[in-house]
Amino acid sequence: MGRIPESELIINPDGSVFHLHLLPEQLADKIVMMGDPGRVDMAASLFDEIYCTVQNREFRTVTGRCKGKRITALSHGIGGDNIDIVMNELDALANIDLESRTVKEKKKSLDIVRVGTSGSLQLDVPTGTYVISARSVGFDGVANFYAGRNAVCDTDFERAFTEHTGWSPLHAAPYAVSADAALLRRINAGDMVEGVTISANGFYGPQGRVLRLPLADPLLNAKIESFRYGNERILNYEMEGAALAALAAMLGHRAVTVCNIIAGRRDGSADTGYSDGMLPLLEKVMERI
Repeated sequence: MGRIPESELIINPDGSVFHLHLLPEQLADKIVMMGDPGRVDMAASLFDEIYCTVQNREFRTVTGRCKGKRITALSHGIGGDNIDIVMNELDALANIDLESRTVKEKKKSLDIVRVGTSGSLQLDVPTGTYVISARSVGFDGVANFYAGRNAVCDTDFERAFTEHTGWSPLHAAPYAVSADAALLRRINAGDMVEGVTISANGFYGPQGRVLRLPLADPLLNAKIESFRYGNERILNYEMEGAALAALAAMLGHRAVTVCNIIAGRRDGSADTGYSDGMLPLLEKVMERI
């Protein structure tokens, strides 16, 4: 691959990547990601030392040192489309020479843990549970735009899921991708529930919520809840983990998502004080990453 044109990799006048506004030296090899920019400051409160703070749009970054490790805390905003931006720009910072616009010969692998909030789809996964996504199923279609998609996805799982749910051809084709196994084992010290997570492409209709608009398939959530693939079952909904896992795998990075359950979709419960559970979860992740 030769020189990457300006239109494909936009670099700001200060040499930083377009959306994140980061310079390569501002990025750590260990990254804790979250949707909410405000949660970045919560993570940064655990740092012993802060090296840089950068903000652009919903992308807030603080890089510092925590328990002897250099870590970047980064907000990615909401949705798989934002993950497409963040993952490509993180990889560019790690593996593209921004001056020559050429891919480096020696590649770097990043460790990335997304810490989020989520809604449970099973009665035995109540609010306050920490769920770590061994496998994620993307409804957003992001992975389907990349040639390496089938190499990192489980097409047998996808086929079984679409048959079980009677998946509509009007929806994006779901993709199923596993978290990095070694990173998952490191983050889960036996105090998290492991299972399959749905990454939806919206918060309301795509997750089966009804306000004023009726759903195209009112039974979809019930079909998802009853789906089994061997011993695997779907535990929860969130919005970014599948795109993260797929793009990380295709780019040669390690990624996993862990979420604090703040809503019980089966029993209609919700924990509006969920922020109290986020700091302990961040502490666990930053200790283990």
